[in-house]
Amino acid sequence: MTYPDTFRYTKDHEWIALEGDTATIGITEFAQRELGDIVYVEIDTKGKSFPAETVFGTVEAVKTVSDLFLPLSGTILEVNPALGSQPELVNTDPYGEGWMIKMKVDDPAHFEKLMDAAAYEKLVG
Repeated sequence: MTYPDTFRYTKDHEWIALEGDTATIGITEFAQRELGDIVYVEIDTKGKSFPAETVFGTVEAVKTVSDLFLPLSGTILEVNPALGSQPELVNTDPYGEGWMIKMKVDDPAHFEKLMDAAAYEKLVG
């Protein structure tokens, strides 16, 4: 499995890419493999502000539904429109076309406090 070095990761298996104060967030390759085939992604929090670790949506696989947690505090700017008709993008391209949200981060310095790729890889073994 791969974990891009420029991203940060959470214990809940979200990845975060940061450009300025805008973060792109999705779930890791490990998470999508554990869930299995993704059949539905529900995120209806666009335009809302939340503290870190708040549930911002759910991802539904064939046998389970899993909450999605914000890794950083901020405002959700965009939800990936492609996931409405192609939720399988989370499985086929979790770090690219399968991204879930873009958000304006309240404090970009908190990005550095999240796990780097080596720490995340150690977490998931």
